[in-house]
Amino acid sequence: METQPQVVERAAQPYVAIRKSVTMQTVAALADRIPELFGWLGARGVEPAGAPFFKYNVIDMERRLEIEAGIPVGTAIAGDGEVESGVLPAGRYATVTHFGQFDKLIDVTAGLLAWAARQGLKWDKAETEEGDRWACRLEIYETDPSAEPDVNKWETVLAFKLADDSR
Repeated sequence: METQPQVVERAAQPYVAIRKSVTMQTVAALADRIPELFGWLGARGVEPAGAPFFKYNVIDMERRLEIEAGIPVGTAIAGDGEVESGVLPAGRYATVTHFGQFDKLIDVTAGLLAWAARQGLKWDKAETEEGDRWACRLEIYETDPSAEPDVNKWETVLAFKLADDSR
C-alpha cells in the first residue's frame, strides 16, 4: 500500500553516511551498517535530525550501484574514516510513501517513475558509463523494524529530486 505520488519542496539537509559500491545481491550488507552510524553519532554527542536513509548515487541494476547509508543531522559535521559528511540538496522532489515490506520497494519505485513520466516531470540525473547518476534519490526508512515487528506498518518514503527545469 502506498500514498498518491506528489511533488514537494525539500530544504537542504546535512547528513553523515557510509558510501559503498554494491550489487542487488549485496545491498543488505550496507543496510546492516546503519546501526554503526547511529553509534558513530552517539559517540560524538550528535542527535539524528531524522530517519535513516539510502541515497542512490549511481544505479545500474544489472551491474553495480553506488549507495550511501545515511542519517540526517542538524548541522554539518566532519566525517572520519568510512563516515563521510554531505548535504542533501534543496529542491523539488517527487515523493511517495510505502507501507509494508521492503521487498515491495522495487515495484513502488517503478510506480513513482511511471507517474512522473505521465506528469511530464524530469529527473535531476545524468547517464554515465557507470549507470544513471542521480543528484538525490532517497529511500527514507521512517520505521525501525526492530521497534515495529509488524511489516505491514513499516513506512518508507521515496523522494527523488526533480531537475530544476522540470515543470
